[in-house]
Amino acid sequence: MSSHTAAPTSQRELRRVAAATVIGTTIEWYDFFLYASAAGLVFAELFFKPAGPQFATILSFATVGVSFLFRPLGAFLAGHFGDKIGRKAMLVVTLILMGVATTLIGVLPTYAQVGMLAPVLLMVLRILQGLSTGGEWGGAVLMAVEHAPDGKRGRMGAFPQIGVPIGLLLASGVLALMTGVISPGDAFLEWGWRVPFLLSFVLIIVGIVVRRSVEESPVFTEISERKEQTKAPVLQLFKRHWLLIILAALTFAGNNAAGYMTTGGYIQNYATTPIADGGHVGMDRTDVLIAVAAASVVWLIMTFAAGVISDRIGRKKTYIAGWIAFLAVIFILFPLVNTGNVWLLFLGLSLFAVGNGLTYGQQAAYFTELFPASIRYSGVSITYAIGAIIGGAFAPMISTWLVAATGTATSVAFYIAGVMVVAFVATLLLRDRSDIPLGPEHEEVQQQGHFVWEPAARY
Repeated sequence: MSSHTAAPTSQRELRRVAAATVIGTTIEWYDFFLYASAAGLVFAELFFKPAGPQFATILSFATVGVSFLFRPLGAFLAGHFGDKIGRKAMLVVTLILMGVATTLIGVLPTYAQVGMLAPVLLMVLRILQGLSTGGEWGGAVLMAVEHAPDGKRGRMGAFPQIGVPIGLLLASGVLALMTGVISPGDAFLEWGWRVPFLLSFVLIIVGIVVRRSVEESPVFTEISERKEQTKAPVLQLFKRHWLLIILAALTFAGNNAAGYMTTGGYIQNYATTPIADGGHVGMDRTDVLIAVAAASVVWLIMTFAAGVISDRIGRKKTYIAGWIAFLAVIFILFPLVNTGNVWLLFLGLSLFAVGNGLTYGQQAAYFTELFPASIRYSGVSITYAIGAIIGGAFAPMISTWLVAATGTATSVAFYIAGVMVVAFVATLLLRDRSDIPLGPEHEEVQQQGHFVWEPAARY
């Protein structure tokens, strides 16, 4: 049985969709990770210095986490309008919002210049980033997966997913260029950190041009032609699928908590804080950024591989392989970082990236296949946002507190492993739906058979 009745007719359009989703998510996540890395490297000093070295770092990471609390609002708004007026329009809106917020961070005055107003303005702009991210991901993955031909959803869905490691690669790479070459030492604190944020303005223009060139999702086009848009998609979602949202969010929480060890700036901060300031490793800032950027290439490869593999063996089996890979290395990551050797840091992060990719590449297809067509944008966006709050939102802050309280990063490894185990169990409770048809004519089938304890949907 066909996945949808309006499958794209040309390989050219498929390539255009793949390019648009990967470029758009790359720009969106470049902005997001740039903030997280800067929070680990300079924001404590520039915006929260009066709080003292350790507490300033906790406050800096708290601003990373606070934006996650606003992701659900962004997901609600984008999901509501994405299910009513289309995927494409919301993708352009979220990209502009993210780019404007990021560019403005690049011109913010510091605490030394305007006092308490500086961290307040920083927080406001970070909240706008959170709103944008909440709506961005759902639209990008639906554009990719709903355009995909049968048997290729995992592969097509991996394109917006690889935008995330590419975004991390770009953010870490540009920061490393600034700290190591263009504005080393004090110059980076004085002005160099601003340049990567200002570059976002150029990227927005590129992203908008590319995204506007793509046709609307064929599934949404069919919904529009049938005039079947749901009046209150979010209400329908929670009324019928609240348990599905919780379990699916928990599967993402494990990946997100682990991923934010690097993408949330925690490893960068842990590895670079000088011993004299209470640090444990005291590595060179540029070396650490290069190691993170290099490891993100491994993450990128494994993310795309997971999407392709999941088309062969199913989403669920790919997830299970990823959780096992994660749990196998979580307790050796910090011992490798603690050596202070940049090659061993890269090795640890690369081993970690294998599990990160295997629990992320298939997620676009997996979430798309879980929800009925009429409320799908709301479903994937809100579930993703809730999973991010449970998982990664405050993972860097909690990790900083755990090391301060226990004196060892082993406590962080136990914390992350605990979240992974919960995600592993949630994965086992959900059914693999790799072959379910996605079109609105199959809405009744899409409403059924999500959990292993109930009969599978017949299609």
